Amino acid sequence: MLVLMKTKQLHCALEKMAPEAIGQAAEMLKQLAHPIRLRIIDVLNTTGTLPVCEITEYLGIAQPATSQHLNQMRRTGLLKAERRGKAMWYSVANARPIALLNCICNCCENPVSLDEGNANNTQPEMA
Repeated sequence: MLVLMKTKQLHCALEKMAPEAIGQAAEMLKQLAHPIRLRIIDVLNTTGTLPVCEITEYLGIAQPATSQHLNQMRRTGLLKAERRGKAMWYSVANARPIALLNCICNCCENPVSLDEGNANNTQPEMA
């Protein structure tokens, strides 16, 4: 089956992004592809800043597992960490993971059918 495009130039969504930015976006998506890490972003978005012990309690998993997820997210820039006494407190580093969380919630709660389409998409013409 051969698919011909109506237009010679494609206007892809990622076209204007630098390759480094696309790589950063892929890494952020990879980090948020884990249910526990999504829940961490959700709870920190709701509460602002929490110590590891309270995040562990919320997640209902072992403290070492919680710390591994938190450290991984901190290393990739999704979270900020601050030592207060003996405890580490975590917060969301910037609005990007929150925007992704909201997008995920909207897409999963109200999935769009492929039949509905998008007015901005160029539909291929079948030859």
